Amino acid sequence: MKKYAIIVIDMLNDFVTGPIADPRVNHIIEPIKNLCEKARGLGIPVIYANDSHTPEIDKEFKVWGPHAVEGTKGAEVIDELKPQPGDYIVPKKTYSAFFSTTLELLLRELGVDTVVITGWQADCCCRHTSADAFFRGFDIVVPKETTDTTTEEGYVGGLEYIKTIYGATICSVEDLF
Repeated sequence: MKKYAIIVIDMLNDFVTGPIADPRVNHIIEPIKNLCEKARGLGIPVIYANDSHTPEIDKEFKVWGPHAVEGTKGAEVIDELKPQPGDYIVPKKTYSAFFSTTLELLLRELGVDTVVITGWQADCCCRHTSADAFFRGFDIVVPKETTDTTTEEGYVGGLEYIKTIYGATICSVEDLF
């Protein structure tokens, strides 16, 4: 039997209403919220993987400009998806929620073998997190309505890449659990 964990990637103020916001992110909020509520009810861990950048020296600033600076309102999860008691928060400095974070250790301690990837930037942060999950032996599931990116082409290409290269299951929220 599979042991799941939900990973919510970068659903932060700066990505939804801040300096690098995109209106496409808005339609994934409710499906993520519903999935997290369902998961919590089933005892499935919910883990927030949040950009948390160091002011002025972070390499991502060269690409995206300043965003999700540690300790600021912009680096907080949006109110609609606020972490609940028992949820976990993993700060990250790069696109991948695994690279130089405690995510793998947390998943192993929880006995997880399957990660459910949700959140912003299907073709970037979700893709890189999926790569590192695959390299570490985790199965990957991506509910298609819980992720998007700045263009339809990027969204479709991101999901296809994750499916083809990492063997991820692409499904809908209602097909999970």
